[in-house]
Amino acid sequence: MGLNGRELLLAGATGLVGGLLLRRLLAARDFEGTIYAPVRRELGIDDPRLVPLVTDFAPGTLDAQLTTAIRGRTARPLDAYVSCLGTTIRAAGSQEAFIAVDRDLVLRTAQLAYEKGARHAVMVSSVGASRQSGNFYLRIKGEVEDALEKIGFTRLDLVQPGLLIGERAQRRPVEQLMQKLAPAGNVLMQGVLSRYRSIPADLVAAAIQSVLELEAPGVFTHRYASLRELAASAR
Repeated sequence: MGLNGRELLLAGATGLVGGLLLRRLLAARDFEGTIYAPVRRELGIDDPRLVPLVTDFAPGTLDAQLTTAIRGRTARPLDAYVSCLGTTIRAAGSQEAFIAVDRDLVLRTAQLAYEKGARHAVMVSSVGASRQSGNFYLRIKGEVEDALEKIGFTRLDLVQPGLLIGERAQRRPVEQLMQKLAPAGNVLMQGVLSRYRSIPADLVAAAIQSVLELEAPGVFTHRYASLRELAASAR
């Protein structure tokens, strides 16, 4: 089937990976479906395949907006859900606020997508994600991965990049410093450690574009090497 005719719910379209993915999909010649993108502000993109849903993400609000948008457009069920949602504790202001976005909002939009017909889900997580992790960030990511498996998607792709390389709209000083050091760090990460290498955000977006064309059922985890392979096959 490829991307042609796919109906997608893309959460996080204003973020680094989400924004790059959105532009890649709209630039793809074989994409003739619809991207429903819940956002807090207008995207400023005029494309008939894009349906921005400006929302406050309050429970029930997005459901009503998406239902209305689908009925007014194709009345077709969704095919896939992509979550590029993510923040930092610093940006969120507290661990509780971080959880509200990186766990609760991801799962709420995933459940909504499933109820609207999506049977394929893709989530941008993080290398090292595990609900047993002693690291708060990685533990929450692991909890979300486990919860997504239980929703019932036929195919679930967990994208686990290391440090993302790219320009964010939101300034992150520590991340910017780490990006400068990343090339040297990547050289030192060999063997099993290579999964922790930094990776350009555009390659991650390209990998997701390729993943959206795959239909084999199951749960799949993609790290540095497989992300680069998938990105190379993106059209």
